Amino acid sequence: MMQPYSAQDYAAQLAALLPQGPAWPREPDTVLARLLDGLAEEPARVDAAAHALLTELDPQQALELLEAWERMCGLPDGCSQPGETIAERREAVVLRLSAQGGQTPAYFAEVATLLAGAMCTVREYRPFRAGRSSAGDPLSNGDWPHAFTVQAPETPIRVFRAGQSAAGEPLRKWGNERLECTIRRLSPAQAIVTFTYGT
Repeated sequence: MMQPYSAQDYAAQLAALLPQGPAWPREPDTVLARLLDGLAEEPARVDAAAHALLTELDPQQALELLEAWERMCGLPDGCSQPGETIAERREAVVLRLSAQGGQTPAYFAEVATLLAGAMCTVREYRPFRAGRSSAGDPLSNGDWPHAFTVQAPETPIRVFRAGQSAAGEPLRKWGNERLECTIRRLSPAQAIVTFTYGT
């Protein structure tokens, strides 16, 4: 991305617009040069603010427009936790924008991986069937065909990071309630979802 113009750039542009002649000196220590330096501060500030606003178009970097992104995505929702960090709020927006929907184990593993920040897997249970199953296979009849387990890494620890976290956020935060809530919200109504953490 192009860098914003500095106050010196704007001052040089203003000086280039001046008419020629002895009444319009170009030396840097003149009153006119100092006036142009002062006038150049505001367009430089506006230019820098406009460039900063361009980064707000990416929800992974948004700060000033984070609330607007959340409104657009219908957040906070039932899976939002009180006192969420800026990073967690950004993750929720990105997940809402990128989640395409689905009912496959691969889809739920992808969503869980996004929420956990590490590789997650999903295990389905198939019913025990004579002729297909063999001795030693689990007896997973009844509700088991509608169940699946999300295997996630150990309970994540979120650490305060300068430039990504905000004043008032905790230095460390444990747990992943959003993962469980979101997977349950996205799963079919008849599904029974269990979660395991660690190896």
